[in-house]
Amino acid sequence: MGAARFFLWALAGLLAVRQAAAVLRVPPSEWLGAFRLPGGLAGSLYDGGQFTGTPFAGLVLRPFLGLAAPSLEVAWTCATLLLVAAVGLVAARGLPDPVPRRTALLAAPALVGLMMVSLPVREAASPGQTAVLPVLLVLLAVFRVPGERPAGFLVGLAAALQPALLLFAPLLWLTGRRPTAKAAAVTFAGATALSWAALPRDAWAYWVHHLAGTGLGGAPDGLANQSVHGALLRLGLTGPGEILLYVALATLIGWIGLRRAARYARDGQLLLAVAITGCVAVAVTPTGWRHQLVWVLLAVAGKVGARAADRPVWPVAVVLAMSLPSDVLLPNLAALAPVRDNVLLLAALAAACAVPFLERSSPYWRAPVPTAYGQPAAARWARVPLLPFWRRVLSRPNLLLELLLIRVGYSMYSHIRAAAPTSRSLAEANGSQIHGIERALGIDIEHAVNHAVVNTPWVEKFFNFYYTSFHFVVPLTILAVLYWRRPGDYRWARASLGLATLLALVGFWLYPLSPPRLMPGLGFIDTVHGPQDLAHPQYGAMTAISNQYAAMPSLHFGWSLWCGIVIIVLAPKGWQKLLGALHPLITVCAIVATANHWVLDAVGGALVVSAGFGLVHVLSGPRRLQLTLPVQRPTTAPEEEPAVRSGSGSGSGSGSEAGAGSVRARI
Repeated sequence: MGAARFFLWALAGLLAVRQAAAVLRVPPSEWLGAFRLPGGLAGSLYDGGQFTGTPFAGLVLRPFLGLAAPSLEVAWTCATLLLVAAVGLVAARGLPDPVPRRTALLAAPALVGLMMVSLPVREAASPGQTAVLPVLLVLLAVFRVPGERPAGFLVGLAAALQPALLLFAPLLWLTGRRPTAKAAAVTFAGATALSWAALPRDAWAYWVHHLAGTGLGGAPDGLANQSVHGALLRLGLTGPGEILLYVALATLIGWIGLRRAARYARDGQLLLAVAITGCVAVAVTPTGWRHQLVWVLLAVAGKVGARAADRPVWPVAVVLAMSLPSDVLLPNLAALAPVRDNVLLLAALAAACAVPFLERSSPYWRAPVPTAYGQPAAARWARVPLLPFWRRVLSRPNLLLELLLIRVGYSMYSHIRAAAPTSRSLAEANGSQIHGIERALGIDIEHAVNHAVVNTPWVEKFFNFYYTSFHFVVPLTILAVLYWRRPGDYRWARASLGLATLLALVGFWLYPLSPPRLMPGLGFIDTVHGPQDLAHPQYGAMTAISNQYAAMPSLHFGWSLWCGIVIIVLAPKGWQKLLGALHPLITVCAIVATANHWVLDAVGGALVVSAGFGLVHVLSGPRRLQLTLPVQRPTTAPEEEPAVRSGSGSGSGSGSEAGAGSVRARI
């Protein structure tokens, strides 16, 4: 436990150093200009239209401009990272009781590490961004400050920096902390009045001319504006109709979100209630910037799903959505653009209004339906340690989690493949080496096959179609059928394909290889992509699509061989096994005939696929036919938690009653 905690804190520290280094690489003069406070200590805050904070935020930040640029840059960066660490520490203390000791010790460093790599925190480290401070103020008010008025003062200050956070006042009111809600409203009003008195022109510009900052810092329909208003504008809606629709949707989201937040707060899940309210605040504000969506990360405190296998889905989805670019999560298709452009907003709306978080009174809160595992395989190598996630699982995996991991995994594979070395001279030298080896072995058949196919038009069309059409369709179809009909076999098949693909990436990095169609002077004809300008180092537009030298091993053949093996092993009928055997045979003919691969590339593809199957066999044992056993779902609460049964009325009371007591004490 101590080693795991030390490792997580060390990892969080390394990520913080990486983030600080990225900010401090910006020249001090450029960094100070990005502070977006025109005129230094004088002049209007909003003359340049770049400063997005409230007049009160400008009033607080302006004195810092008197510091020297390098000192201010270092101090601002360090303070932001310290605020992130403080948010993680306070949030970890806010997990609902009872919390397992392992979770309590590891939650803080894990959350800090996730926040350091998240898009909101990476943008919050920019000059002049104060998004992390309001989050910390609210968390301190809910979990650490005992008095009603001091807690309300902190919430009011947070709202003065980010007006939408005034929604926490209704949450406090609904959960019985009315003095705190009143103190928050009074503090917000006082801070706003102070800014009107000190900066009347800026206050008028922000609150009246720009309608609470709408349009400041960039176009309202820009991707940085992850609010409902920004999403409607990106969909092409404008004018009074868009405003009416935005107001209606914001009202509905606020009503649903606050009701859910109050219910979870009364249930004792204060951190989840705070996260939901923060997500609502960013979604309904006219301009909800990406750096303000730290609240979504805090929503991982909620539990979702009755099965133990479903519990990771929500945390994994949040982490992926908040840390990866949207084009990694979704394909670059025009039909998916509305979703891809609003991933962060959709994550906030899901947390606020849609995700069915479990209540503490649920029988599955502490005792989810367990995952069914098969018996350990005796043939596993004794010297290879068996990791928990390699145990043979009999139940079907969660579909959403599988789709997320497959998409992200393939996107990362594509990015790594494209980033592999692309030296033309090295790739052509390796191509000459492969060609020489094949001549020595008497298997240099590529040129003869390529020209024979070119001289037979219908064969050329067939191989071109086969090469471009079945590479992705067949593996995805097999995975889909196995997922639906053979979940136990789906897992080992998917794992072997993933391991083979990872091994292929090593080959792409270590051995960039020019395929026959890109070898000058050998007379190959590219039947799929058309004539290539071999005198141009970039080979036209093809290099913008993928790394043209990622040829050894051939995954075109490797994936087809994987398909053939899986079909032959699992298909119940002979004609199906025959089709499975024909697929890799036709594929190897296609990759050679179209001059896209050498024969030895196919050998490399066969080697990585064999290694993938071999690793799965070593780690999880031989494949065995096993039936998926029905799992009995509990109908009553676990015996060790009688207090969460409704109507118990004794001991510590029901989960809702205990939660309400803690709400009155804290929120």
